[in-house]
Order: sequence, then structure tokens, then C-alpha cells
Amino acid sequence: MAAGPIPAAQRSSAGPTAGHEAPRALVLAVVALFFIWGGLTSLNDVLIPKLKGLFSLSYTEAMLTQFAFFMAYFLVSLPAGNLIARVGYLSGIVIGLGTMAVGCLLFIPASSSGVYATFLGALFVLAAGITILQVAANPLIANMGSAATSSSRLTLAQAFNSLGTTIFPPIGGAIILGSMAAVDPATLPVLERSAFLARESAVIGNAYLAIAAILVLVAVFFWLRRAQLPAGREEAISLAGSFGLLRQPRLRGGVIALFLYVGAEVAIGSMLINYLSQPQILAVSEQGAAGLIGLYWGGAMVGRFIGAVVLRLASPGLVLAGVAMGAASLAAMSGLTSGALAGYALLAVGLMNSIMFPTIFSLGTEGLGDRTPQGSGLLCMGIVGGAIIPLICGVVADSATLASALAIPVACYLAIAAFGWQSRLPRG
Repeated sequence: MAAGPIPAAQRSSAGPTAGHEAPRALVLAVVALFFIWGGLTSLNDVLIPKLKGLFSLSYTEAMLTQFAFFMAYFLVSLPAGNLIARVGYLSGIVIGLGTMAVGCLLFIPASSSGVYATFLGALFVLAAGITILQVAANPLIANMGSAATSSSRLTLAQAFNSLGTTIFPPIGGAIILGSMAAVDPATLPVLERSAFLARESAVIGNAYLAIAAILVLVAVFFWLRRAQLPAGREEAISLAGSFGLLRQPRLRGGVIALFLYVGAEVAIGSMLINYLSQPQILAVSEQGAAGLIGLYWGGAMVGRFIGAVVLRLASPGLVLAGVAMGAASLAAMSGLTSGALAGYALLAVGLMNSIMFPTIFSLGTEGLGDRTPQGSGLLCMGIVGGAIIPLICGVVADSATLASALAIPVACYLAIAAFGWQSRLPRG
């Protein structure tokens, strides 16, 4: 998902690895990055109820965590593309990992401050690093082979992304939510409330400190192997040149579809703990609901492994239309019912989400040739939907109910189905 051109040594219709076969260990390491950023992104679903309880936030205020996180995609994608055009993919990955580590370390002063806004700042820096990582890794994996199977290949890599999103929430829930005292901080005296916030916030800081250490080790691995793919230098394409690609209907539709998909997926994931813990749904504790989130992201993981095969046999656009209609139906069913049916119908949306991101990405960049990196950067900007749509859902939930807020993801999925249907035939 780069904004500017890839280095001349890497640029061809076959992609960045054309004429230079990447070592198998390097390919596996790049796939591991999908696991890492998927897990870190899904930890937001655990942070939201934690911060909501600590700072007595409304749903709208709590969704600002996702707004701060995903706004980084909008602001950093194009600069990240220009950066990678100059330094190459592997050096860009190192910079992304380093930025992520800085973001994790910022949770330590945020935890000490007891101020909600400082957590938002740390999340933005963390997300900026993840954005740089995605700008490098997505097109790298998509182009490590035949263009005809790029959707299948990227879907397989995204399956490992889903493995991270499946594993991290239960672990994060046990660590971050497990220490949450059964008390409303707003009811405590000022001094006791400050001590309570410091104690509970320290749990978050310690967790992200451990993650920062792991990211540094991974960054060192890639730094030592930065010469294993060719890297050249050239001028970056202007912003006007990049945005000019939006005149192409397929790419424009892909950007819109990705905006809606990420927004719907993140909105549902952000609401799950509060939604499932409601008495009329599953009546479980927040920690118990955090464990159930694994079913949501685990469904996406299973679906991506299956989708990697299905997408070799069927039209990617047609498959996308089918799963988007399935997601819309399940979200609507959840919003209109109660009890176990409502809870597990919403969790099952994860299975439908499975192939959406990689398929939209591949369809959107189909036929762009050596301008694929610019199209990728524009698609990456569409991920800002994860900032906007959850915030809208938060407003609806505050003014009505969480069930009513599910109407927003339903509308998103219906629009994605339309894009898939229009893209069911290869681009002429």
C-alpha cells in the first residue's frame, strides 16, 4: 500500500520481487508481520472497555481510541509510500517496527499521567508504525508470485493476521481486564480515584512495554536482512499524481469498499465486549466477553484459510458479494433478536469478514501495472473507515442502543456486496 513508486530495481508488472527471488525465511518473516499487527490492532477491542471504565467514558468517547488509531492510516499512508520508495521495502519494515515500539513505550508515560488523551496519542504513534508496515508488506506479499493468484496469496497471509487477532484478545483480556476492580472510579474520592487510575493504568503500560521489547527484536532481524531485496532511489510521485488514479472506477470503488469494510469490522469488534456482556444478550463478564472475541477473529482466520483455496476456483468479486451479503444478514439478525442467537450471530460475522480485505485490495489494484504502489497507498488511506464508522456507531449507541448501532455495519456490508458484484468479471 504505497503512495509513491517502488524503487526502479523493484518495479515491473510482476511486482517488487521480479527477477529477484526472496529467501524462504524472509517470506515467512514477512508473513509473521501480518500476525503481529493483527494482534496489536485487535488489542484495541480490549482497551476500549478498560479505558471506558477507568475514565467513565460514553460510547462515543470510548470510540475515540479507534478514531486516533485509524486516523493514522489516513495521515501516514502517502508519506509512508514515499518513504518506502526511497529506502526500499525491508528498510521500511524496520522503520515501521521501530515506530510501533515507540508507540508501545508511550503507554508508560500515558499510564502515569492518568489522562485519557495521552493514551490516544500513544495509539496514534503505534498505528503510524503499523501503517508503514502495511504499506510495505501488503504489496510485497501480493506480488510474490503470479498476478492471477494474488488474491489467494494475500488472503493466505491475512489468515495469519487473523491468527494474531484470535490469540491476542483472550490473552490481553486476562492481563488487562483481569485486574479491573469491581468498582466505579467515578464514585471514589479524588485521592483514591487517582491511586486507582494509576494502579489500573500501570497494567496497560507493563503489557505494552513487553510488546515493545518483542518489536525491537523483530526489527533487528529485518535490519540484518535489509539487503536481501533490491532497493533503489527515485523521486516520489506527487500527491496530485496519486489522487489522479481515483478517476479509475475499479480503484475508486475499492477505496470506498475498503473504507466501509474496515469501519464495519472495527465497529463490531469494538462493541463486542460491551454488547455480549449485556443481560439481554449473553450476560457474561467483560473478561469472559474478551475470551469470546476470539471466536469473532478466529472465524476470520478459518475463513481466510478456506478462502485462499476458494478464490483460486471462483470469481473473487462473486465470492466477495456473497460473504458481504452473509455479513449483512448476520449483523441484522443480531440487532433484531436477543439472547444466544443475537450474540453468536454477531460473532459469526467474523467468518464472513474473512476474505474481504485481501479481495477488495486485489480487485482495487487489478490492472494498475507499475502504478500499483500508488493505488495501494490510496487503498490504505481507505482504512481510515476504522476511525469514522465506529465513532458514528458510538453516537448511535449513546442516543439509542448498541443493537441499533448495528444498522451502520449492515449498510456498509450491503454496499460492499454491490462492489463485489460489479467487480465479478476481470477488468478489461
